[in-house]
Amino acid sequence: MTDSAPAAIGYWVVMDAPVATERIARHGYDYVCVDAQHGLLDHRGVVAALIAISAGGALAAAAGVPVPLGLVRVRENSPGVISQALDAGADGVIVPMVDTAADAAAAVAAVRYPPAGTRSYGPMRAVLRTGTDIERINDRLRVYAMIESAAGLANVAEIAATPGLSGLYIGPSDLTLAIGGRSSTDSAVAEEFARALDRIVAAARAAGVQVGIHTSGGQVASERVAAGFDLVTIACDLNHLDDAAGAHLALARGASR
Repeated sequence: MTDSAPAAIGYWVVMDAPVATERIARHGYDYVCVDAQHGLLDHRGVVAALIAISAGGALAAAAGVPVPLGLVRVRENSPGVISQALDAGADGVIVPMVDTAADAAAAVAAVRYPPAGTRSYGPMRAVLRTGTDIERINDRLRVYAMIESAAGLANVAEIAATPGLSGLYIGPSDLTLAIGGRSSTDSAVAEEFARALDRIVAAARAAGVQVGIHTSGGQVASERVAAGFDLVTIACDLNHLDDAAGAHLALARGASR
């Protein structure tokens, strides 16, 4: 974790709705992450979402608010999947189910071109954003390892120390299940969950890398920012659509009675 830089606040996209993603990206979030693991997008949808983030970012720049990075949570830790997201123009990847330092090293290698890594060259859309300077590209791309399993938690210090890793990203739902929760939000394991967070944060600090976490909404996000997390993601588009639709319906029905 860093002591001086303010927290980066991001948003999570699971819907294949580029017009909506463009609107989200213009609000001033520091990053928008497209979920290619559990989200409702295929690769074509990921490309469209990244284009929408760039378009929304241009509107953000014109309004004088932060221009978001476009991140992708890839579906798995494999070179082809990671390079495909980067070739589409992602500024970085969040890699799920990283259980060991070897897993983290494989993810880092897949993100970077030789000699720093093993990524195959074919940047497609990405070349419009990054150019062709390999050293510069390698330096700017981000790679975060998700800590969300019992093995990942047990090996978190070694994972955090992986050379070239940008940081750790906590998946609260899977981590809750990994420590024995009976549901993804089981309050019975709250104390153990808090200890797990402390362990992950301590590992990130010791390694000098960032630590991020997903949250259910703005209030929880503000608490995580205050706690010193470097990246804090707010909910997702599908949940907010659901919440807004239900709330407006309740208001309308209440007014008509």
